[in-house]
Amino acid sequence: MSWPALYTQLVGANRHSTSLGKIWLSVLFIFRVLVLVVAAESVWGDEQSDFVCNTLQPGCENVCYDQFFPVSHIRLWCLQLVFVSTPTLLVAMYVSYRNHKDKKRLLQTSGRAGFLGNKGQEEELETLKKRRLPIAGALWWTYACSLVFRLLFEGGFMYTLYVVYDGFQMPRLVQCDQWPCPNLVDCFISRPTEKTVFTVFMATASSICMVLNMAELAYLVAKAVTRALCGQRERKTSRDRMHNQKSLIST
Repeated sequence: MSWPALYTQLVGANRHSTSLGKIWLSVLFIFRVLVLVVAAESVWGDEQSDFVCNTLQPGCENVCYDQFFPVSHIRLWCLQLVFVSTPTLLVAMYVSYRNHKDKKRLLQTSGRAGFLGNKGQEEELETLKKRRLPIAGALWWTYACSLVFRLLFEGGFMYTLYVVYDGFQMPRLVQCDQWPCPNLVDCFISRPTEKTVFTVFMATASSICMVLNMAELAYLVAKAVTRALCGQRERKTSRDRMHNQKSLIST
């Protein structure tokens, strides 16, 4: 998986986000992606090879491993990071659409579509690419929906991890009686304490990201409400001013 390519896409979209959104991206890549790539993959590298059961029955060890580890932690976390990052690309798509639309309008007003001989128009197009759109209107709804999807994906994967592995603590001993095991078999997991530490760390980082998403969503809602109230106050002030002017004219 090309994490640098994903990071580049997210940074481009995050240019139009709030300060909390920038903190979220830092937490996502420093405390989750970087830890996953550098440390977690090596911790789970012996996940199946060192899963030992006290039986020599052919196939029993593989069946027991599949029963207690239906999905690898690493693959589940990779899926979680991909799904959590995807909603941010909605913002990037909308920003790209806005830039393309405004560029097309600029070319049409110039009367020379497809050719920019005017240096001022070239500078305006360059500014158009680097501008930071305000989070209002359609962009507000797109950004808010991306935050909601992030929360849903984070919560869904956290719940899946908790249910599949019956919590975040890795047991030292598991027992299996699946066929073709001859009887109740004891199986031992390698380095359970270290794996528990990394599982709790990744779950904590995911929870921090969820808190940041909820705080950012609350900030967007509060900002939108404040903007709406200020707009109503300005319209009321404008109506009152017009009413006073009409009263002065009539007198």
